[in-house]
Amino acid sequence: MLHTLSYYLSEHPSIVRFRWSHTHSWGSTWSFLFLSISSYVTLSLFLHLFLRLLRRSPLPLGPIPALHSLSMSLISATIFTGILLSSSAEIRDTRWFWRRTKTTPFQWLLCFPLGTRPSGRVFFWSYIFYLSRFLHTLRTYFTIITRRKLSFFQLFNHSILIFTSFLWLEFSQSFQVLGILLTTSVYSVVYGYRFWTAIGLPSACFPFVVNCQIVLLGCNLLCHFGVLLLHFLKGGCNGIGAWVFNSVLNAAILFLFLNFYVKMHLNKRKVKGGDRFNSVKVAEMESVKDKCN
Repeated sequence: MLHTLSYYLSEHPSIVRFRWSHTHSWGSTWSFLFLSISSYVTLSLFLHLFLRLLRRSPLPLGPIPALHSLSMSLISATIFTGILLSSSAEIRDTRWFWRRTKTTPFQWLLCFPLGTRPSGRVFFWSYIFYLSRFLHTLRTYFTIITRRKLSFFQLFNHSILIFTSFLWLEFSQSFQVLGILLTTSVYSVVYGYRFWTAIGLPSACFPFVVNCQIVLLGCNLLCHFGVLLLHFLKGGCNGIGAWVFNSVLNAAILFLFLNFYVKMHLNKRKVKGGDRFNSVKVAEMESVKDKCN
């Protein structure tokens, strides 16, 4: 069974022969990227304003959000397993070359050699990860319909996730293997937890999703420092220009997220302190949590 799983996730011909191409890969052009992001933002704003004008109570979506969470958890777990097995296969097949350049597997995970092309096993799963980002944006519409809420952070975060995933493929950017492993491992747990609570099971006594995202951002930050260090020590990492741009966007997300995280804890303290506007503060705190989804 393990051999079969390894074959279909890392040795299948469609995975081994994958090549990122503007003519053969769906969603691989710059025009598609900008059109899809602008459509996502426009549709979200239109839906939010339209429902506000109607002034109707939030609409229940039944089991749809729960099924979406379950699907995203399974997809994230599949991508994690696939890129883990694919990375192991790539390390096995190219170990002879790394001995000449004195490169370790961990260094390869952080820093692709100059001239790396977006083809093969690892980039196949990077492409699947890129496509999965579009499914991730459905949570925005669920939030608008069921809670009548829309935040700038939510729109910005989802748009940047799509954009950076595209850059990983377009420029064969270093760090993407670890980035996908970290993100999919955390998201499989986060969406599994969302499915758990959506079907009525008890939730954690602390902001589970927010804390998981903080762990993810912290790990990404450490890895970015590792890429920068290897870039100067090893004579260059592939796609470093895209990496710099990606780092700026990630820094903006980190700043916005920490801003919301601090607000959430400040509101929680005020509620515990017996503020006379407790009900309002609780609502504000829940709004901040929603922005991090």
